[in-house]
Amino acid sequence: MKLQFYILLIIVAILMSSCDSEKFNLPDNANTFLTKDSSKTWKLAKRYNDSYRMNMGDCFLSYRVTYNTDGTTTDNNGSNTDCGQSLNVNWSFYSNENGAYIKLKGDQIKTLMHIENDYKFLKIKDLSDTLMIVSFRHKQFGNKERIIEDYLVPEDFEVEGRNYHN
Repeated sequence: MKLQFYILLIIVAILMSSCDSEKFNLPDNANTFLTKDSSKTWKLAKRYNDSYRMNMGDCFLSYRVTYNTDGTTTDNNGSNTDCGQSLNVNWSFYSNENGAYIKLKGDQIKTLMHIENDYKFLKIKDLSDTLMIVSFRHKQFGNKERIIEDYLVPEDFEVEGRNYHN
C-alpha cells in the first residue's frame, strides 16, 4: 500500500511539472500578427469572466481595439454610447519565465483599470494572424478580483454565436 502511494505521488509530481499549458512563447512574427505591419483592428469574439462565458452586450459587441506598429494602441469605447472613455496608451511585448505579455502603459491605465500603476500586463495565451487570446486580472464589483479572458479576431471576421444569449 505504501509503495502504491509513493508511485502515485511521483506520477502526480511529474504531471504537475510537465503541465505548462499557460506558457506561450511569442512567435518570431508576433509584431506582424498583432499589427499587420502597420495597424490592425481586433474585435471581441468572446469573453470569459472567471471561466464563465459572458453575454456580450452592445459595448462588447461594438468594441474594437487597434494596435499600431509605432507602439500605440487605442480602442473605440468613446465612440459608442455609454461604453466609457477610449483607451489611448502605448503597448510593448514582454516575456519572462511565465510566458509572453502585452504591456499596456499610459496615464489612462490607472483610471480606466482602477489600479495604482500606469501599466497593465495582458497575458498572451495565443497569437496568430486570426486569433489573439489574452487574460488579465481585473477588480470588479465589490472589489473582487477576477480573471478575464478575451478572444479577439480581426474586425472583418464573421464570428458565429458572438451574441449567444440573444
